[in-house]
Amino acid sequence: MREDPNLQRASLGLRMSAPFFAGLLLFANVQPKIGLGTAATDGRTIYYDPAYLATLTVKQVQGLLMHEVLHCALQHVPRRQLRHPELWNFAADIVVNGMIASLGGYELPLGAIRRPALEHFSVEEVYAILERTAVAIPAALILDLSYGDAGDVVDDPPQGIDAGGSEAYWQHAIRCAQMMAEASERGRGSIPAEFERELRFADAPQIDWKTALWRFLVRTPCDFDGYDRRFIHSGLYIDDLAGESLKVHIAIDTSASVNDLEISQFLAEVQAIVGAYPHIACHLYYADADLHGPYKLDRASEIPPPKGGGGTSFRPFFTAVEEIASSQEDDLCIYLTDGFGDFPAKAPDYPVMWVLVPGGANDAEFPFGDILRMV
Repeated sequence: MREDPNLQRASLGLRMSAPFFAGLLLFANVQPKIGLGTAATDGRTIYYDPAYLATLTVKQVQGLLMHEVLHCALQHVPRRQLRHPELWNFAADIVVNGMIASLGGYELPLGAIRRPALEHFSVEEVYAILERTAVAIPAALILDLSYGDAGDVVDDPPQGIDAGGSEAYWQHAIRCAQMMAEASERGRGSIPAEFERELRFADAPQIDWKTALWRFLVRTPCDFDGYDRRFIHSGLYIDDLAGESLKVHIAIDTSASVNDLEISQFLAEVQAIVGAYPHIACHLYYADADLHGPYKLDRASEIPPPKGGGGTSFRPFFTAVEEIASSQEDDLCIYLTDGFGDFPAKAPDYPVMWVLVPGGANDAEFPFGDILRMV
C-alpha cells in the first residue's frame, strides 16, 4: 500500500514533522482504488486514486492523508446517523481542514473547503448552523465519506476493526498516537488544538439534546410517594408522584444575538415541559441585559410573548432565583442561550443546565452547570 512514491515520501515526512498523524496512519488501511477520482474513507479504510495522487505535491499528499485519517479517528462516518450525507460531509470537511490549517506547514489539495468562522465548532454544531442558515453545498465539494452504498468498493479492514468495533479501535489508535507524539520533541505541536474538543463529541453517547434535557427533569424512584390508591382495588400497585415539589426556573435568552427561530425552539421546549410534568412548578423569565418575569406557568397557561433584544447578562436571573429559591433539593435552573454574556461571581447551590444554540460559547466559558448543545 505504500509503494506509491508520493505516498512514501509524504508518510516519511509526517513521521518527522507530525508524529501524531504518523501514529494514526499506522492504524489506517491505506489502499489504491483506480477510478475513484480523489480519495475517500468509509471510516475504516482510506482509499486513494493513484492518478490523482500523482498530480499532488508531497505537502498536498500529507494534507490529504491527515484529512482522511482525521475523518476515521473522529468517527465522522458513524456520527452522521440520519443526517443529510452531503451536508454532513461539508461540515466534517470544514472541521478537519481547519485543524490541519491551524498547524501550519501543510498544504491542503486544491479546492479544499475552508470556513474559518466555523472551524472551532464540532461537526454536529457546524451541520446545525449550515442547516439552519440554509447554506448551499459547494458544487466543488468532494464527497469523501463513504457509507457502504451500492457500488462502493470496501476491502478488508485492518485486523481487529469492523463496523461495530471501529470506535474502540480508533480510541486505541488515538492513545497510541498521543504517546508517540509525547515521546517526540516536536510531537505535541502536531496535535491540532481543536482535536480534543472534537474528540469529546466522538466519544459522547449519541443522545440528542432534547432527550438529555427531559432526562434532567425526570423524577427518580425515591421521589415517588407510596402507591396511587386509585388503582389498588384493581390489584395494581403504581407509584404515586408526590405533589409539586420540583421548582424549575427557566430563562430564555432574548438578547440580540439569539434569533427568532432559536427563541421559538426554546418556547416549544418550555411548553412541552410544562405540559408533560404535573409535578413541576415552572417560573419563566425572558432575559437580555434586563430580566422580564417571572411568569408562573402550568398546563393551562399561555406563554407570554418574548421581551428583550438588548445585550446579555446572566446575573439578574440568578439573583432573582436566589431570592425565591426554597431549597437546594427542590429547585433547578435551565438557561436557554447562546452562552455569550456576563456570569455571576458565585455559582448557585442548586443544579443549573445551560442549553446552547449551535455555535454557542465554548464549554470552558461556563464557570458552573451542565452544558447541552442543540445539535
